[in-house]
Amino acid sequence: MKRRALLSVSCKEGIVELARGLRELGWDILSTGGTASFLKEAGIAVTLVEEETGFPEILGGRVKTLHPKIHGALLVEDPEREGELLSRYGIRPIHLVAVNLYPFREKATQGKPLEEAVEYIDIGGVSLIRAGAKNFSRVVVLVSPEDYSWVLREFREKGNISLEARLRLAAKAFAYTAAYEGAIAAYFAPFLPQPFPEWYSCSGWKIRDLRYGENPHQRAAFYALPFPSPGTLAQGRLLQGKELSYNNILDLEAGWSLVQEFAEPSCAVIKHTNPCGVASAPSLREAFLRAWEADPLSAYGGVVAFNMEVDGSTARALEGKYIEAAIAPAFTPEARETLEKKASLRLMEVGWPGGQPGYQIRSVDGGFLIQERDAPEGKDNFTLVTSHPLSPEKEEDLAFAWRVVKHGASNAVVVAKDKVTLGIGVGCTSRVGAARMALEQAGRRAKGAVLASDGFIPFPDTVHLAAAAGIRAIVQPGGSIRDEECIRIAEAAGISMVFTGRRHFRH
Repeated sequence: MKRRALLSVSCKEGIVELARGLRELGWDILSTGGTASFLKEAGIAVTLVEEETGFPEILGGRVKTLHPKIHGALLVEDPEREGELLSRYGIRPIHLVAVNLYPFREKATQGKPLEEAVEYIDIGGVSLIRAGAKNFSRVVVLVSPEDYSWVLREFREKGNISLEARLRLAAKAFAYTAAYEGAIAAYFAPFLPQPFPEWYSCSGWKIRDLRYGENPHQRAAFYALPFPSPGTLAQGRLLQGKELSYNNILDLEAGWSLVQEFAEPSCAVIKHTNPCGVASAPSLREAFLRAWEADPLSAYGGVVAFNMEVDGSTARALEGKYIEAAIAPAFTPEARETLEKKASLRLMEVGWPGGQPGYQIRSVDGGFLIQERDAPEGKDNFTLVTSHPLSPEKEEDLAFAWRVVKHGASNAVVVAKDKVTLGIGVGCTSRVGAARMALEQAGRRAKGAVLASDGFIPFPDTVHLAAAAGIRAIVQPGGSIRDEECIRIAEAAGISMVFTGRRHFRH
């Protein structure tokens, strides 16, 4: 029996070479519409699907392969046992199917209205892939041009494809259609009445393999969600430097997320996803220098994030400092020229933020968690609970520290002054431990500074420490059964205390 292949592709890359190679091996080629015309122009003989089925393409090409003669040909399990049925209906087996789908995700991201976007939802192609993949023991299913050459080589050299290879191709095909359906589900998700539906589809497209995971012995890859927002790492460009590692991406994300809290020029230095120095200033260069000097020991080998375009002056300030990577919405040509001298420095340009996704997804063994993103917050929710007034400068420092502390691993405490962090305590198992870490790091600079706590202060010991160090204002969520005691101690020490009514844990 002569072997037959069905070729129907949206992406035409490599399809002529595949078809020509199959024809040289004596295969018959079935094809549809645009693919058939493309192959005929290349001088390759094809049979139109409508000639095989005796039924024309209808509804503007939306229905062409949905026919028993096609799906029956793909789902034949035993030609000998099912031979009478096949003969009765004129069904001849198909042994290979090469299909890739309408570019729904690419078209939907172009902002097309709903009625146009849905026209790019592939129906017949998905059905062909699924049918071929289900019957992988008899059908070779190809969804990626990168597989065409080695499959052809196997047919030339061995006359067939091993069952193991067929199974691998089928697994790839089902992953491909699952991701495709996931993109459609993500597009339609905003139309659901509830934020957390009964079924949640999470799919992604691989951006790149990474050098390694958290440690060199762990493999890792970076995937993009179907519709990443502008100004996200998934949309970013690596301008220079070595390929990013898993840890680089986590640190870049931590820094980029933090600096987006601020409207004025700001910089954050990140180490192991925690801020070790953050500053806002009239210029980006000054913000960087202040953030670096906040804790130069920890900053060494860290990641630097900027919330504005990096200019030449700021770039020159990076000279002489060991930095793993830097992220910004953009870099000027002068900055690029300056930073090219630091060949090992990774530069990530992500563009201007277009609104962060509403939800965050995190894996756990056997499942994943989804939560709403912890939105940026300033001083709108501040409630002064002591009699000591707040100067405008102190209120601005409290708002600055409050924005920073939410980006440190809990328990987190930040000491700041003049919109610069002086001490940061993160990842502590007690609130007073985090305060002690931050105040010891700040040292004498803590006098006249402010303190922010990401969760309520459960015991007055933290307030005692702050008072002894010379802290003049504290911002915290409030809500402890000992709030009144903490307020009383702050009053006695001349400290202004602000409650926000909202905590900012980060685990």
